[in-house]
Amino acid sequence: MPGRIPGCIPGCIPDGIMAPIVWFYHPVTLCHNHTMSDSMTVFNRSVFRQHRERAASTIDEHDFLLREIGERLLERLDDTVRKFPVALDLGARTGLLGNMIAARGGVNKMFRCELSEHMARNPNHPDGSVCVGDEEVLPFTEACFDLVLSNLGLHWVNDLPGTLSQIRRTIKPDGLFMATMFGGDTLCELRAVLSDAEIALEGGLSPRVSPFADIRDIGALMQRAGFNLPVLDSETITVHYSDPMKLLFDLRGMGESNAVLNRRLTVMRRETLMYAMALYRENYAEPGDPQSPVPATFQVINLSGWAPAPDQQKPLRPGSAQQSMTEIF
Repeated sequence: MPGRIPGCIPGCIPDGIMAPIVWFYHPVTLCHNHTMSDSMTVFNRSVFRQHRERAASTIDEHDFLLREIGERLLERLDDTVRKFPVALDLGARTGLLGNMIAARGGVNKMFRCELSEHMARNPNHPDGSVCVGDEEVLPFTEACFDLVLSNLGLHWVNDLPGTLSQIRRTIKPDGLFMATMFGGDTLCELRAVLSDAEIALEGGLSPRVSPFADIRDIGALMQRAGFNLPVLDSETITVHYSDPMKLLFDLRGMGESNAVLNRRLTVMRRETLMYAMALYRENYAEPGDPQSPVPATFQVINLSGWAPAPDQQKPLRPGSAQQSMTEIF
């Protein structure tokens, strides 16, 4: 089906990294074969890109969550006693994660890939390091990176199995993939009050908050994509807001506004929005103190896996243990 393949910043990536088909200096419209079925198209990627473009100039004012989760991702990377000569920051935004890892060391060259051209052209990106590309159609050759990182970007991908497979193919044998993405409990408070407000005032509801993946499903997809020794866990970060409207401003400022394909295209009525914000305070403020800060929950899924290699450590065969766990505990 017709698709828009974004272009490269001129002279950004050396030979051997980019696949030849994407050597374009400006965005172009091409036809390409896409195997994803319509039933898997949950997000409107064009709208998502527009949200990123809109947030490009002000994201630094709203990136506290991106920064915090990025720090936690790099702390996990620090536990790996390895050097990574060539790395990729997938979904790089304005270069926050790449610049954070540059200050830590361990990576000789960091390339960045970002869907939004405005974000990719941010001066925070070092010259010759960034390209404009889509996570769903990665513009890289096989086995060209020792490390691929993605910080809070994969939850907007329609074909997550396909994207994970593409990522695995770009990683050299025994290379590492580490990522974070929002999980199913994210923004549970906001989801509840928006639904209740629409049902009460408009007699129905539409998807106002994007759906998020479950950690059990992601674990199976990592194995299906061919990653060895996959590790997944989740953590919950609770941010408190003096006014729930500030949460909406932060989501917009991060480029995380609703991009669900089947969302209602009209703007939410002011009456419905104000009622939802009142419900937020009523349901989640401290009992007896309606002016207390209200929580916003973010479930963060951490995932990592290694590209297969012949001499790589392998898990033991089930049933091969020499000692029973009951004897230990």
